[in-house]
Amino acid sequence: MKITEFLKDNLLFLDGGMGTLLQAHGLSAGELPERWNITHPDVITDIHRSYYASGSNVVSTNTFGANSLKFSADELDAIVKAAVKNARAAQDGNSDKKWIALDIGPTGKMLKPYGDLDFEDAVEIFAQTVRLGAKYGVDLIFIETMNDSYETKAALLAAKENCELPVFVSNAYGEDGKLMTGADPIAMVAMLEGMGADAIGVNCSLGPKALAPIVEKYLKYSSIPLILKPNAGLPKVVEGKTVYDVLPNEFSADVTELIEKGVRIAGGCCGTTPEYIRALTSRAKGIEPVRILPKSYTCVSSYTHAVIFEDKPILIGERINPTGKKRFKEALRANDMNYILDEGIAQAEKGVHILDVNVGLPEIDEPAMLHSAVCELQAIVDIPLQIDTSDAVAMERALRCYNGKAMINSVNGKGESMSTIFPLVKKYGGLVVALTLDENGIPESAEARVEIAKKILLKAQEYGISKKDIIFDPLALTVSADKNAARETLRAVSIIKNELGCHTSLGVSNVSFGLPQRELITSSFFVMALNNGLSAAIMNPYSLEMMKAYYTYCALAGLDDNCMDFISFAERIPTEQQIGTTVQIPKNDVQYSSKLQYAIVKGLKDSAETLTSELLANTNALDIINNEIIPALDIVGAGFEKKQTFLPQLLMSAEAAKCAFEVIKKSMPAETATKGTFVIATVKGDIHDIGKNIVKLLLENYGFNVIDLGRDVSPETIAEAAEEQDAFMVGLSALMTTTVPAMEDTIRLLRERVPNVRIVVGGAVLTSEYADMIGADKYAKDAMETVRYAEEVISLNN
Repeated sequence: MKITEFLKDNLLFLDGGMGTLLQAHGLSAGELPERWNITHPDVITDIHRSYYASGSNVVSTNTFGANSLKFSADELDAIVKAAVKNARAAQDGNSDKKWIALDIGPTGKMLKPYGDLDFEDAVEIFAQTVRLGAKYGVDLIFIETMNDSYETKAALLAAKENCELPVFVSNAYGEDGKLMTGADPIAMVAMLEGMGADAIGVNCSLGPKALAPIVEKYLKYSSIPLILKPNAGLPKVVEGKTVYDVLPNEFSADVTELIEKGVRIAGGCCGTTPEYIRALTSRAKGIEPVRILPKSYTCVSSYTHAVIFEDKPILIGERINPTGKKRFKEALRANDMNYILDEGIAQAEKGVHILDVNVGLPEIDEPAMLHSAVCELQAIVDIPLQIDTSDAVAMERALRCYNGKAMINSVNGKGESMSTIFPLVKKYGGLVVALTLDENGIPESAEARVEIAKKILLKAQEYGISKKDIIFDPLALTVSADKNAARETLRAVSIIKNELGCHTSLGVSNVSFGLPQRELITSSFFVMALNNGLSAAIMNPYSLEMMKAYYTYCALAGLDDNCMDFISFAERIPTEQQIGTTVQIPKNDVQYSSKLQYAIVKGLKDSAETLTSELLANTNALDIINNEIIPALDIVGAGFEKKQTFLPQLLMSAEAAKCAFEVIKKSMPAETATKGTFVIATVKGDIHDIGKNIVKLLLENYGFNVIDLGRDVSPETIAEAAEEQDAFMVGLSALMTTTVPAMEDTIRLLRERVPNVRIVVGGAVLTSEYADMIGADKYAKDAMETVRYAEEVISLNN
């Protein structure tokens, strides 16, 4: 039986941890566990067999870190082949209700623009492993422990493009309920379900109780089976061994409680053993699976959050579009990306929920420009994008690189349009704008437009696209050419909402084309459309009349609790001024003392570089550093610590600051003075360097001399570097449970060789208590905490 068929009516039990069991069997610090598939096949097979015997329906191959970044092509092939063979041997000839999942973990590298791994390179890295798994006979692909939405998308895309197997996807959330790069559970549900994952959920990081609020959000918004694979609580060291604080009985009770709420697929992650799975399967035996109901939420998402189309209208900023904009056309011809980025930031600050992105000009390479615009915009603004193009090639390139579930503008009732766009919607996910026109043009009457909408819905169903992923645009036509145009559009909006049960969007400014004082007509039409049930409007957020119409409507329609949004808007009206297409400081925001600070906070690298060069003409370099750059970084850092700013924004600001520093360095004589030398490394056996690289970037921006030893670094090398460089501090990173012993060995050697050095540690598997037990001076939960600690130590030493 295929696993997806089994899932329809049954609970599915996964296995538990692998790394801790391998350590118990003698896996040494720094040794790569994937090689044990070849060197210790009996041990791996016995572990799989013990999980099957404990009630697991699925065992995951010992391939969590098996990828081409770590192994040569030949060795990778041999490892995956042996891993599948070991798992198959554990079935002992009986595969009834037993399946083998190809386990795929993160690469350990961060994708561009925050890191150095290109998105398509990431897709190919995952694809190589997927192809091998399919070749050697796994039953499904299990992508797990992903803490970045973009890397998750790359892995899922690789799986879908390179095999026909079911794909399960699980993400690792922090205590704040978000992924490391900022995505919340609803954003991940939107993207992964849209791309066609067969099951989604959460694993690692925390115990079942701590993951429960995240699980409940998945249950509310997801229409597909939910996975729960928590840790056995938090790790600690007892008599030199790593143990976890949630025992099998408590673990099974907590997970079973969530199964009763709707979890369909359950197992364990770090710290769990066959004993945990046995307790879980025993306790959950006989529980009737909760029926999985389709959810009807219409939404799009960015790398941080989802925008859900409900009662409150959604504003879509229209300004990134060359139509009627001479300056924008010039920017596109000159490949002036700063112009587009400034427009994006300015509209986001005006309060739009989504940005429309249209870069179509006949004389430019639209696919390349749209791809660049989407990549650059999503790096510095955290609101979803509407990809707006009539070029199918450009549309696919943009959808492929988009980090989330995009709004797709558009499809229409023409057969050619639907056959071109619907396959893209199905593959990449998205909320598609459907124009109510067909081969005969735009009908005059509302009823005829609704008939086209019905035709589009029927065709979408053939592609497996639900009506929740279609939003209709019944087309606002100019009232100056037809006195009935606005009336018929409004009637169509009402019918589509009330009879078809679908959402609608309009480009509202079209209604006033050719008339004087257009804003008067447009804003009045906007309110009328909202009153008829309009869900979203593509509009100009710089128009005071349009924003007045929006906020007053929401207040009067009972969509603004305590009128707080209206009050905030009204207080800004006296100082509201249109933000142009160069970097400007919002007049209602007093936190920025200069354009350079603003550029750094917003992550505008080119602007930061240009503004620094201008300031150097009449400002001392050190004054720029101390009065502009460092305060800007402090603003972003404070926002990050308060959970108001997310990691990608922190990194883009750091990169902008780095550009400013590079300009300053060129203008200054060579200097050796720094705050102090900081040696940093990922410990022996661990190739994950995302956290380390983030810490390095921030420390350098704050004036520290950082010696980066890289990843998979031996204790001897780290101790030697700390001694030779006279470092005041050493930073150690580890992501995997199996490499924590190497961290402990490194700390022990550092205490012997460089007793006065301070040691700070970080990583997903660590806690403050754990860090104390292995002898570290400080556990830093994130990069900013490391910077703050380094600053504190330096100030004490001085």
